[in-house]
Amino acid sequence: MGYLFKEGIRNMFTHGFMSFAAVCVTVACMVIIGSFSLIIYNLSILVSDMERQNRLLVCVDETYDTAEAKAVGSRINLTDNVHEAVFISREEAGRRFIEQQGGGDAFEGIDASTFRDQFEVSLEDNTRMEETIQALRQIQGVAEVKGRTELAEGFTTIQRVLNIASVAIIVVLLVVSLFMISNTIKLAMYDRRDEIAIMRMLGATNRFIRFPYFVEGFLIGMISGIVAFFLMWGLYDLLANQITRIDSLQLFNIVPFRDVLWITVATFGAAGLFVGVFGSVMSIRKFLDV
Repeated sequence: MGYLFKEGIRNMFTHGFMSFAAVCVTVACMVIIGSFSLIIYNLSILVSDMERQNRLLVCVDETYDTAEAKAVGSRINLTDNVHEAVFISREEAGRRFIEQQGGGDAFEGIDASTFRDQFEVSLEDNTRMEETIQALRQIQGVAEVKGRTELAEGFTTIQRVLNIASVAIIVVLLVVSLFMISNTIKLAMYDRRDEIAIMRMLGATNRFIRFPYFVEGFLIGMISGIVAFFLMWGLYDLLANQITRIDSLQLFNIVPFRDVLWITVATFGAAGLFVGVFGSVMSIRKFLDV
């Protein structure tokens, strides 16, 4: 076993150029797929954040005092699909209305009693907004429920299109990447066909011949995964810093890389291991038939 391990390590350096080519192709494919996946992930987070800003406004019956209005809020919070109901007093509602209208002397005489106590309601699932609106209207003390259902439906459609497009593009990139990597490894094996044939004719078993290439594929895969991970980390942080510097209004909330660090480590490690070992073992099969 020690000899076979040493042979696997030696093979990687003996055929240094082909090993280097396999590492470069694998790293490039992993970075491309990883970059696109992280872009899609950030877009999904952005759409979800925008979707959460689409809230319902529940107006309480104007004959209810503050204590009664807050009791209505307790029943609203118990409604299915309601995440949180934030109380807005008549005074606060009046102040917000005046600010939205740009203020001015024309609104100085408006009394707080002109407005109603309200609740700003955020939902757990915006796709069920219409259903939740109907449930809220059944609560005693609720005078009116306002919500932009068409906006919620628009965000839902965008999210679905984004998910379908991301899966389709990632699958295409993955197939293309596997094809490129497979061809690169096959070229590396073709360069060693005479060496494999001589070992086979001298009586070496298939398992004896395969194991060093298994070790070599494992090392190439792990090296590729490590290089791709750190390259991805550097590119992501560079891009995030550039966007933060340009986006003075903070319209784009880039997810910090530390939030996806471990899943990226696991994904790149598994991908490198699969590509290196599976690619080497499968590519050598045709050369064992001497």
